[in-house]
Amino acid sequence: MSTTKITAGQVKELRDRTGAGMMDCKKALGETDGDLDKAVELLRVRLGDKALKMGGRDATEGTIQSYIHANGKVGVLVEVNCNTDFVARNEDFQRFARDIAMHIAASPTVSYVSHEEVPEDAKQAELRVFEQQAADKPENVRARISEGKLNKWLDEVALLNQPHVNADKFAGKTIEQMRSELSGQTGENIVIRRFSRFAIGG
Repeated sequence: MSTTKITAGQVKELRDRTGAGMMDCKKALGETDGDLDKAVELLRVRLGDKALKMGGRDATEGTIQSYIHANGKVGVLVEVNCNTDFVARNEDFQRFARDIAMHIAASPTVSYVSHEEVPEDAKQAELRVFEQQAADKPENVRARISEGKLNKWLDEVALLNQPHVNADKFAGKTIEQMRSELSGQTGENIVIRRFSRFAIGG
């Protein structure tokens, strides 16, 4: 198991070069000790050139979908992009966007699409709190406890790593797994671009 720490910048660079999904990039970098060229090669073997080229294409088409909770007090708008207008009008693609909107409505802590979008100063502020909380623990485990809590917090505020709230319908899949599957089905680069969650009194 590699002990090399993979940075968000490395993941972003690999995504930019290959268009592969965030989790695929992170895994490939972990398996190649952060060697970018080897990670590109690994992804080419795993996903094939076609998948990588597809992932690298600009996602300039798409849909905006909404979800309003039954009580009328929570609503979400989400923008999901793809490569062609043909897929943008596809019922599965639009349903995916609505399912994402519903998940966000049920997840009041979600503020970002991915871990990489969370500002560094926000991460550091949370880490300082977690370090203080771990101050009474043995010194040799403090850093690990703080890092663990930070990763848990990142999963709470970032969308892609979260299992969809309708676990039965989606078999416990994360939003990123759902996105990746749809990308494979449509042969297009599917990108959850942005979202806004509105709550009465929120």
